[in-house]
Amino acid sequence: MAKITKNVSIMCFHDELCQVYNALMTALSLLREGSRVTIFFGSRGVNAVHKGRLKELKCLPDQSEEISDAVMKRMEEMELPSVEELLFMLYKEGAQMLACPLNVPLFGMSKDDFVDGVKLANPAVYYKETVVQADMNLTF
Repeated sequence: MAKITKNVSIMCFHDELCQVYNALMTALSLLREGSRVTIFFGSRGVNAVHKGRLKELKCLPDQSEEISDAVMKRMEEMELPSVEELLFMLYKEGAQMLACPLNVPLFGMSKDDFVDGVKLANPAVYYKETVVQADMNLTF
């Protein structure tokens, strides 16, 4: 079967674990099929690439703790990789990972807080060279 070769822009604007997880798994799947993948973490999504905060991400925080805990337990039972592991795989396998330079200070962080491989974006360059030219723009 032929590899998918597309330019893909994935924007992650959430720090809710299920949304972040969906963005990262989608990115990794497309990357492994041969696509050029850029992931942009904006708004609350910058929390997903903060070394200290990514382990605190909650699944379904708007639901009861019982429901949230049940989903987390199922994810553990499925032996899915952690967000930290997914970010590492994406970095090592060549995804470009960018954080919004406006939201980073807004949420009280600096580029030193990022996991390996995340860089501050230049929004004008990102939109012009990645979003506008992408074959697919996905938002989570």
